[in-house]
Amino acid sequence: MVDVYENIKKGERGAWVSIGAYLALSAFKVVGGTVFASSALLADGFNNMTDIAASAAVLIGLRISRKPPDSDHAYGHLRAETVAALIASFIMAFVGIQVLVEAGRSFFEGEKQIPNIWSAGVAGISAIIMLGVYRYNRNLARRIDNQALMAAAKDNLSDALVSVGAAVGIVGSQFGLPWLDTAAAIAVGLLICRTAWGIFKESTHNLTDGFDESRLSDLRATIASTPGVEGIKDMKARIHGNRVLVDIVIEVDPHISVLEGHRISDRIEERMEKVHDIMSVHIHVEPKGSG
Repeated sequence: MVDVYENIKKGERGAWVSIGAYLALSAFKVVGGTVFASSALLADGFNNMTDIAASAAVLIGLRISRKPPDSDHAYGHLRAETVAALIASFIMAFVGIQVLVEAGRSFFEGEKQIPNIWSAGVAGISAIIMLGVYRYNRNLARRIDNQALMAAAKDNLSDALVSVGAAVGIVGSQFGLPWLDTAAAIAVGLLICRTAWGIFKESTHNLTDGFDESRLSDLRATIASTPGVEGIKDMKARIHGNRVLVDIVIEVDPHISVLEGHRISDRIEERMEKVHDIMSVHIHVEPKGSG
């Protein structure tokens, strides 16, 4: 499990990158929005302050998940990673709904002050920076198989799109097309809500011990093909952070020794680690035909 905790530590770097980027960009946008009289840029800057909370939640979750097993948590604290992703989904949903509400308010607000075109440049630069943060966190999350960091990366992408929407609205206002701002905001708000729902759905599925049936079939096939396994009476699997835990009841020849049954179990564990990178398999051995 040492490499698992080391990967989580790497994931913390991604959370810190997000927090640093949000701190810098929120200040950049608030100052830019004030100087260039852009309410869209100001709103985007205040939105980034909210996102600091989402990244902080991910960081705290990763810190907790790195704690080793103790008397109250025999399987460790890895599920804190999934809880952090769930919290991030709530914050993202709040931001998405806020963007949609603001778009509706802007639609009925009537004529507004036209912001300085330089504010579009601030929004564009911010979007490019946040896209870079998104790519960094996405690639790191894939490499270390970290659900919480992937949620943070999707939040980064949502914020990049909010900045793009702000830039589109600012440019549109320069050419007498204020409706572009509303259209972009609605599209971005719906996309953020859709992303938040996806993270929420996956997190709750894992927290309630849901497991993909097709993946379970692959695991079953690997075990069934192990020499000495006569049958599989029962099999379950669940997600624990970024680890998969498997419980299985196998049938073996009733005439073999206890030692041979133990060797079959060892072979199953070796194959599951080699083929599926699963290092926690609980195996119960029963004689075939025992009912």
